[in-house]
Amino acid sequence: MAKKNLEEIKAEVKKLVSGITEIPEAELKEDARFVEDLGIDSMMALEIVASLEKKYKITIPEEEIPTVRSLANVYVLMDKLIK
Repeated sequence: MAKKNLEEIKAEVKKLVSGITEIPEAELKEDARFVEDLGIDSMMALEIVASLEKKYKITIPEEEIPTVRSLANVYVLMDKLIK
């Protein structure tokens, strides 16, 4: 499988987060904080992490999970983990 470019990954991640949170994609801003701005609770956050791991067949290191606080953080993490 060819490496996806970051723009494709961003679109897929945004769609995934929108599906889990039931927040329309248009309302998901890159810098919006998951907990403070979007009201995402810990269970939703874990679901996002698990869905990303399953979709991209990766393992997000436990120490990286606290960095998943916004879409921008997720994009950086995905760019680092998806080779």
